[in-house]
Amino acid sequence: MGNDMYSVEQVADLLDLHVRTVRGYIRSGRLRAVRIGKQYRIAPADLDALLGREQPTPGPRTTLEVSSIAQLDGVDRAAADRLATLVLAGVNTHRDGSRPLRVQTVYDEERQRMKIVLIGDAYATAEVLHLLDAVLTDGNGLLAGETHGG
Repeated sequence: MGNDMYSVEQVADLLDLHVRTVRGYIRSGRLRAVRIGKQYRIAPADLDALLGREQPTPGPRTTLEVSSIAQLDGVDRAAADRLATLVLAGVNTHRDGSRPLRVQTVYDEERQRMKIVLIGDAYATAEVLHLLDAVLTDGNGLLAGETHGG
């Protein structure tokens, strides 16, 4: 643990208070402390909070967000609907709710072209793209006889 935690006695000395007063602050919840065995330890941040000192706010968390568009040509409406259902089911089973993946599917009937737009977490996007690749290249009949490039 090192010197990064204060004892009750050290806090009492720093604040020019009696040890019982500091323990009273801890028991009442006014001062946060961790009990280790029979002794309390106080983190510097908790002491600062008691004294009303401002805590430095952490900077913004670095995140990675990816935008991907998968374009599928030569897809009829029924196959596009099946693919859209598959992709949405795959996304909805993704377990990390703090980093959701947004999906939009667009189908152009005239060109028989489907676009799948994925925005969000890089790992979840890669999983969906791997799922699409596996479905489209294994010849399982999802596209019902449609030809597509590999």
